[in-house]
Amino acid sequence: MGGEALLFLFAAILSALLLFIMVYFIIMFSDLECDYINPIDLCSKLNQFVLPNYIAHTVLTVLFLLTGKWLSFLFNLPLVIYNVKRYMDNKHMYDATEIFRTLSYDKKESFIKLIFFFISFFLCKLIFY
Repeated sequence: MGGEALLFLFAAILSALLLFIMVYFIIMFSDLECDYINPIDLCSKLNQFVLPNYIAHTVLTVLFLLTGKWLSFLFNLPLVIYNVKRYMDNKHMYDATEIFRTLSYDKKESFIKLIFFFISFFLCKLIFY
């Protein structure tokens, strides 16, 4: 199996995983709105996925750069920059005391990332074929 085929397989699996993580985030935010889960549980469950999500997306973007998949790299770069900025500003983790104040923004951000990873999943297929 060639290197490009392995990259495609890795990118497709990782994009699907990131897509499912965003679906999980949206479901958890909806559960908080409906009062099915308390803010402490929500934050503890979501915070365990934040850094792995950032790392996985950054690794995928770097692989696109290293293999010369410029369209995929340029498509993913703005989200990597956004994630790095959030990390550097120490705003990447969810805080149980602030979650209701930021819930609207966090939910919108998750929807945008869901759409982004959905497009990324199918863009990945177009780039390799």
